[in-house]
Amino acid sequence: MTQLDTEASRTRLSSQAIDLRSDTVTVPDERMRSAMAQAVVGDDVYGEDATVNQLQAEAAELMGFEAGLFMPSGTMTNQVAIAVHTQRGQEVIVPEGAHVYEWELGMMATFSGVVPRFVPAPAGVPAPESVRAGVRRSIHQSPTGLIVLENTHNKAGGTVVPLEVIHGVREVANSEGIPLHLDGARVMNAAVALGVPLAEITRPFDSVSLCLSKGLGAPVGSVLVGSREFIGRAHRYRKMMGGGMRQAGMLAAAGLLALREGPARLTHDHRRARELAQALVNAGFSVDLSSVQTNMVYATVPGAQARVDAWSAQGVKANALGPDTVRFVLHHQITDEMLTRAIAVLGA
Repeated sequence: MTQLDTEASRTRLSSQAIDLRSDTVTVPDERMRSAMAQAVVGDDVYGEDATVNQLQAEAAELMGFEAGLFMPSGTMTNQVAIAVHTQRGQEVIVPEGAHVYEWELGMMATFSGVVPRFVPAPAGVPAPESVRAGVRRSIHQSPTGLIVLENTHNKAGGTVVPLEVIHGVREVANSEGIPLHLDGARVMNAAVALGVPLAEITRPFDSVSLCLSKGLGAPVGSVLVGSREFIGRAHRYRKMMGGGMRQAGMLAAAGLLALREGPARLTHDHRRARELAQALVNAGFSVDLSSVQTNMVYATVPGAQARVDAWSAQGVKANALGPDTVRFVLHHQITDEMLTRAIAVLGA
């Protein structure tokens, strides 16, 4: 893409609404569209799409696993993982507010026949002892079949699970003989926030779901990684859920670009989130600044929906998540200039 193309793209973005509803709202730029148009494709259900295969291999290597599987969404990767790891009638230990329960429409019960067992998760971080206390072995209760962590934790404000907690929960999983899955939709944000290689966070898990269409900037898709045996079983469940995408290389090409280049942009998203959070506090809104660790800001805003509607009319979009809660999410298509304009509209 030429400098002229880049400037034209920036001009178009700056004239549009400033969309802070989610990091899923980004659109492919000219370079990503070009990669998609030129992608080598084949029938992925037969395992013959070279671009999909490359994406799966690179994602698996990056996270320290043997194999990967490309799917349309993070909900599908999470739910396929749950299906592979569990048996019907079991419980799945999840932190309070976990995406696999809150926003995946009861799929663990509908598809896999399992139910959640919630454990306390202050700031999105469950203590290993709380996880151990959630394990069930009694003949009178549903046995525990899986432990799930979420990193970063969306509902807690994009908070990061510390490495020592991950290793502590891994010890619990080992001692209890229970598999451990990571909903890592934004785990790359966690790696950037902690300043560690991605694999340092992901290797303790038996499987990991990584979303490509959030902060990394692809238009579609997530990758599930695990052992070759695990991914072999996951193929069947992906097909059962309608996830066989045939010539999916055009989507995978965008995913590859996002995987290779997206992480370098995340530090700017985190910085802008902190700037927005402080500006909101200065304007009189309540924000738990300790929870602003990555690219999200949750603010207490009385009359949230009416306020969000008013901001939208002035060109700034956000998400009302309750009567007095608004979520803002920074992403790579929000520039410093756009953030300045958004702060002015928000009254900060």
